[in-house]
Amino acid sequence: MTGAELTIDLLAKHGVKDVFGYPGGAIMPIYDALYGAPVKHYLTRHEQGAGFAAVGFARSTGKLGVCFATSGPGATNLITALADAMMDSVPLLAITGQVPTAAIGSDAFQEVDVLGMSLSCTKHSYMVERAEDLAEILQEAIHIAQSGRPGPVLVDIPKDIQMAQVPFHPWLAAEDYLPKLDANQVAIANQILSEAQRPVAYIGGGVQAADAQNELMQFLEKTHMPAVSTLKALGSVLPDYEYDLGMLGMHGGKAANLAVQECDVLVCIGARFDDRVTGNLSKFAAKAKVIHLDIDAAEVGKRKPAKASLVADLKTSLPQLDCFVTPDEWLTHIESMMKEHAWRYDYPGEKVFAPYLLNQLSQKMPATGVVCCDVGQHQMWVAQHMKFSHPSNHLSSGGAGTMGFGLPAAIGAQVARPNDFVITVSGDGSIMMNIQELATIRRNNLPVKILILDNQRLGMVRQWQQLFFEGRYSETNLSDNPDFVQLAAVFGILGQTITKADEVDAAVDALVNSEGPYILHACIDDKENVWPLVPPGAANDEMMTETVK
Repeated sequence: MTGAELTIDLLAKHGVKDVFGYPGGAIMPIYDALYGAPVKHYLTRHEQGAGFAAVGFARSTGKLGVCFATSGPGATNLITALADAMMDSVPLLAITGQVPTAAIGSDAFQEVDVLGMSLSCTKHSYMVERAEDLAEILQEAIHIAQSGRPGPVLVDIPKDIQMAQVPFHPWLAAEDYLPKLDANQVAIANQILSEAQRPVAYIGGGVQAADAQNELMQFLEKTHMPAVSTLKALGSVLPDYEYDLGMLGMHGGKAANLAVQECDVLVCIGARFDDRVTGNLSKFAAKAKVIHLDIDAAEVGKRKPAKASLVADLKTSLPQLDCFVTPDEWLTHIESMMKEHAWRYDYPGEKVFAPYLLNQLSQKMPATGVVCCDVGQHQMWVAQHMKFSHPSNHLSSGGAGTMGFGLPAAIGAQVARPNDFVITVSGDGSIMMNIQELATIRRNNLPVKILILDNQRLGMVRQWQQLFFEGRYSETNLSDNPDFVQLAAVFGILGQTITKADEVDAAVDALVNSEGPYILHACIDDKENVWPLVPPGAANDEMMTETVK
C-alpha cells in the first residue's frame, strides 16, 4: 500500500475512529486515503481548532487524540495545541504533511521546519526520511504518546513518502518503562504520615493520567485527609467527599489556601508545584514535610524539596501509603474553615452574577456532563463554583492558559461522547479566538452548548490593570463585540441573551434542556472581579478578598 494508505490503516488498527484536521497540498495523499476509510474525519475551520478538538477528545476519554494538518502554515497553526497538550500531559498524535524530500531545505512553497519548531512542545517528534521507516515510526509515535506520562507526538511525513509504496512491518512495542517503587522511600513516607498532626493531600492532574481516581478516593476515605486540587485535577475528588476544600492557588478558595499554609505534612499526588498554585514558593506550605508521588522523576524536587519521593504509577504508589486516620482536632479546624469561608451567592444587585449562574448550571446539568473552559475570569469562576464527578468532565487549558481552547475542545469532547451533555463556558474575549468553529458544530449537527459570560472586557487583564497598574485600562475594552446570539443564528444555532439576575434560572433551564446546539449570552458587570486573589510575590495566606456587595 502507499504511505498514505498505511497511515490511515495503522490508525484504524490502533482503534482510532475519529480525527480532526484541515487539508492542504502536502497532505493531500493522506486525505485521499481517508476517502471511504473506516476513520471518520471532522473538518474544522482552522488547524488550531483541529488541534484543540483532538485535545478535547483525548481529555474527555483518556484515549489518543489525532489531528492532521498540511505543511507550512497548517503545521505552524498546530503548534499552540501541541504546547497546550505538552503542558497538560495529553496523549495527542499530530500528523503533518511536508514538501517532498527532494525539496526539503530549498525554501519550497509552504516549507517550514515543523520538526525543529515542535521540539520544545512535544514529548517526541519525527520527520520520516525513508518510506521503509514509516510503519515503525507511526506505531512508535502512537505508543509514546500514550505511555508513561502522556504527551503530544508529531510525525511529519513528506508528500513523496505518502505516495510511495511502503512495506508494513508490525512493530512490537517495548514494555512500558514504569519506574520501580523504592521500598525505602515508601517506609520514610509512612513514617512521616504516622507522625502527622495536620496533613493535607494536594491533588494534581496525574490522577486522571493514571486513571487512579478509585485509588485516590480509597486513600482519602480511609484517612479522612483534607484534600485540595489543582485546576486540572478538579473532579478527581468526588463531590460528596466531606473534606474536599476545592481548588488552591492564586484564585483558590480561602479555606484551601489556609489549610495548605497550616499543614505539617503535604502529600503531593501527581502535581508539579506550578507557580499559580504555590504563590511565593519559599512561603508555600513552609511548615510541611512533603511526600511527593509522581510517575515523572523530573518533577520531584524541581520546585519544592521532598522528604519522601514515590516515583511510580499512582495506581501502584497510592495503595502503599499506610491508611492512618487524620487527627480529629485538625478535622474540626478544617470543618470550621470550610463553614467560615464557604462561597456566597446572595448577590443583591440586579445584574447577572456569574458565580450564581455557574452554580445553578452545575446543579442542573447532568452529572456526566462535560464543561470546557477558555481562559480568564470565567475559567476561575467555573473552577470555584461548579462541581465535577471526574476530571474528564472538566476540560480547562491549565499550563498553557490558551484563549480559544474551549469551543474546539467541546467539539472534540462531543464527538468522543455523543450522548453526553457538553458545554463550553467562555468569555467574550476568548470566544472570538476560534469563533469559526461554529461552522464545525453546524456541519456535524453537534449539540454543543455555549455559555458566554460577557463583560465587554478582557476581564482578567482588566482586573490586574485595576489592581496593579493603577487603573490604566490599556486595550482591554471589547464594547464593540458583535451580537453573539445573532452571530450564532447565522450558523443555525438557537439561543438567548440575558442581562438581569431574575432571568438566570429560566435561562439555565432552557440551556440545559435544549436538544441541539444552543447559546446563552449572559451580560455581566464589567467591574466584577474574581476573588480571592493571591497577588504576585505573596504567600497563599496573603489573599486579597472582597465580600459580596
